[in-house]
This record gives sequence, C-alpha cells and structure tokens, in this order.
Amino acid sequence: MKTISTIAVTLGALVLSVALFVYSGRYDMGADAPHWPVTHEVITTLRDRSIAAHSADLQPPNLRDSSLILKGAGQYAAMCVDCHLAPGVTNSEIRPGLYPQPPNLAQVRIAPKVAFWAIKHGIKMSAMPAWGASHDDATIWSIVAFLQKLPDLDAAQYKQIVAAAPPDEDMDKGKGDADHAR
Repeated sequence: MKTISTIAVTLGALVLSVALFVYSGRYDMGADAPHWPVTHEVITTLRDRSIAAHSADLQPPNLRDSSLILKGAGQYAAMCVDCHLAPGVTNSEIRPGLYPQPPNLAQVRIAPKVAFWAIKHGIKMSAMPAWGASHDDATIWSIVAFLQKLPDLDAAQYKQIVAAAPPDEDMDKGKGDADHAR
C-alpha cells in the first residue's frame, strides 16, 4: 500500500509541476526561438510516427502518369512554392519566419503516402495547412505525383512544366497565382 501511495504522490507532484510550468508562461512559443532539443525530438518523433501510422493503408494512383504530374505542377506553383521552394530558389519572403523550416521539396523526395497524408490533413503547429478541406483526393495525388519528379528538375525545367500545367480549377477566376496565370 505504501508503494501505491508513493507512486500516486510522485505522479501528482509531476502533474502539478507540469501544470505550473505551462501556466507560468516561461516556455517561449515564438517562432524565432527554437525548441529545446528534447522538445524538438519528442515533436519530431510524434509527427513522424503519427503520419506513418495514419498513412500506412493509402493506395496511391499511378504517380508516373504525365497528366497527373502536369496538374500537380500547377497546384504546387499555386499553393506550395512559397514555403517549399523550387529548383534554383534558395529562399522566399515567408520562409525565414517559419519554424520549423519546411523541407525544400526541390531537394528532398518525400514518400508518396506520407506526402499525401501531410498535404491532405496538414501538420499541427507547423504552418502546413490541411489542403483536404479545399481540394479533392485526386488533386492532392497530383501534387504528390509532381513531388516525386520535382527533385529531378532544374530551374528551367521547373518553369517549363509549370507554364504547361492546366489552369488551377480550384482557385477563384482572376485570383490565381501571378506566375501561374495564362
């Protein structure tokens, strides 16, 4: 019985300590202040394991379909390039203020199921929006198809494929991305 009491008191003290820390406001939530290493590790592991678990059963379409890739190029140019960059681009106006920094998708290839899930559902506290609220699965898969090709493109090839992409039917007419306008 004494062991149970000791465990209960210890857990109670731990909960109280965490609550006091949270309510003290001492943790700096500013995007310009990096997480503590242990906080970063916990959040990264939680994110990666969560996305892997939730995306495991997804069935990608043919991601080598050229029309799917072409559609995805236009979607990427309209919605993703400011945060995730393009070949030959090293920064954007918004990117320096983001923490954590989003991956440069012109340099890194994300597993298709992981990319689809992250695009559709977004990632909490990372500035990654849930595009599934405004885009159907076929459109999201087109972005994923393009992402598989993106690291292989140079700046000229990127501009060429974006210029050839179909108009973004999800965007309001007249309010599209200036670089994507026809």
